[in-house]
Amino acid sequence: MDIRERLLGAAAQVYAEAGYRGATTRRIAQQAGVSEITLFRQFGSKEALMLEALTAASRTAVLALPDEPADPVRELSEWSRGRFETLFRIRSLLRKVMSEVEEHPEIIDCAKSYPRHPVSFLEQYVRRLQARGWAADDINPKLAAAMLVGAIFTEAMVRDMIPEVYSYGIEEALDGYVRMFLRAIGCEAGSVATRQP
Repeated sequence: MDIRERLLGAAAQVYAEAGYRGATTRRIAQQAGVSEITLFRQFGSKEALMLEALTAASRTAVLALPDEPADPVRELSEWSRGRFETLFRIRSLLRKVMSEVEEHPEIIDCAKSYPRHPVSFLEQYVRRLQARGWAADDINPKLAAAMLVGAIFTEAMVRDMIPEVYSYGIEEALDGYVRMFLRAIGCEAGSVATRQP
């Protein structure tokens, strides 16, 4: 791993632990095993480093869906599992960003910096299902996508905070969300295999 990547990883980790103010350049440099001078040579400022670190972390959360749907249950289950695992892994960072966005509104730009948000990926997948006749034409693909993405995000953010509410297993939850989502968009899992594109 090169110095720049080490610094980006260290900045995200320290930010998740200590927030923007606590993520000092000294602490980040120590975590990365470099000097503060090296940090400033690479990024110029703490602000530039933090924005790039948060942008890099947010990009790891984007997963693709197939261009040609074949098995919506399997494809969406795999996508949902990958999305949950990624979000759960960076949940401390995401929580910190959400808690500090009013004080540091510039950090929200990192979420807007990558071209296709997960809702967009899922929206396009729903449109492909509609084109094949596997989803109802009268549903709003963006709204449906936001619903599933929101459910997965909530699982990742609060599952460990209130386990009494989320007492079921994550596999059961993700399977249920995918099946309810498919039902909501008019894509009955059992009938897809028998339909022709």
